[in-house]
Amino acid sequence: MDPQEYQQLEQQITPPTPYVKNVLKAFLVGGIICTIGQAITYFFIIFFDFTDKTAGNATVATMVFISMLLTGFGLYRKLGQFAGAGSAVPVTGFGNAVISAAIEYRTEGLVLGVGSNMFKLAGSVILFGVGSAFFIALIKLILVSVGVLEW
Repeated sequence: MDPQEYQQLEQQITPPTPYVKNVLKAFLVGGIICTIGQAITYFFIIFFDFTDKTAGNATVATMVFISMLLTGFGLYRKLGQFAGAGSAVPVTGFGNAVISAAIEYRTEGLVLGVGSNMFKLAGSVILFGVGSAFFIALIKLILVSVGVLEW
């Protein structure tokens, strides 16, 4: 069988990808996750007298913690299978990535398994997040010292 015949056979056998359905599911689930995050923000503002600025940090920490719990119970994987990128894009995807790696390697021990593999995927996010924040702060400092921006 030559490559062209194989591609034709593959196209006949492979079902079409429901792009519109997948996009709608991702949009709805991502929107629901963000709505829950907004509700948690309002909870911190109303019951703990946080401001809009200070409630954001507590909200992110809470959302990451909730996603880690759901991952530990095996529920976030089911959500991810249903929603695709809708569950990976919000900050909850970060918590899922950290805990998933820890769960996957737990049989290798706490240090060599969980400790060394927990930040396998999330480590790059942390590294580039901190690195880009440093360079943006450096650019802002230069622009402030030159007088282009005000502190």
